[in-house]
Amino acid sequence: MIKCFFKIISILLVYIVFIHIPDYAFAKTGLYRIVEDPEGVYIVEINTTKAKNRLIPYYVDELKTNLDVYKETNSVLCVNAGFFDPKNQKSVSYVTINNNLVLSPENNENLMQNKALAPYMSKILNRSEFRILEDANGKIVYDIAQHDDKPLEGFKIKHAIQAGPMLFPDLRLEDEFFILMKNGKIISESASALHKYARTAIGIKNNNVYLFIITTKSPMTLQEASELTRRWGMEKAMAFDGGGSTSFNSKGLNIISEKDNQARKLKSFLILK
Repeated sequence: MIKCFFKIISILLVYIVFIHIPDYAFAKTGLYRIVEDPEGVYIVEINTTKAKNRLIPYYVDELKTNLDVYKETNSVLCVNAGFFDPKNQKSVSYVTINNNLVLSPENNENLMQNKALAPYMSKILNRSEFRILEDANGKIVYDIAQHDDKPLEGFKIKHAIQAGPMLFPDLRLEDEFFILMKNGKIISESASALHKYARTAIGIKNNNVYLFIITTKSPMTLQEASELTRRWGMEKAMAFDGGGSTSFNSKGLNIISEKDNQARKLKSFLILK
């Protein structure tokens, strides 16, 4: 009986130490909280009941840093989002804002005219996207799905940002053309999928939204990022653009991941107003 008691206490202590991690920062409004788990990895939990209609995609015509957008929009927080081509400053991801498609990879000639990518274009264009859905009564729900997937029944896509790959419950590296397999071997990769880099990811649990900011202090492969979202109990999770694009700004936490401590200029963002 005594042994059983101590075993239960040990389990509870492990739960407290590894699950209930102290807040790194906490917004007094209860709108969001940030915890660090493990060191160099920040999880931002957004209370979507209080954030209704305040979480929206954002894009710029000319590339800007995450910090610039954070300041210009007077946002509560701002995080990098979709893929883009720094050479022509055009998007490689679909972005929908207020029911309107505002960015499309199909308008990026560098992508669409790339003959080497032509056989895999259907996979690239159908990568995962984070969706904010609304029904006729104004109810908001959040989802992660492939771009070509229909929205949940009774809902329309109000906002969406594509990037990828899906991390959880299925890690879709090959299906979304982040790795290319031939004869059972990986012959190429995109977004440094198999290497440890800074990463940005987004997840959904109980209709709340979670951001995962994986810094250069604790870089991860996409497989490791998938495991992180699983450990945090996400129902669905996907990656945003990562590497040097990984950027986050809020009161008390400012992250950049580009070399030499220089912020990379970006195309699309997710902001909390």
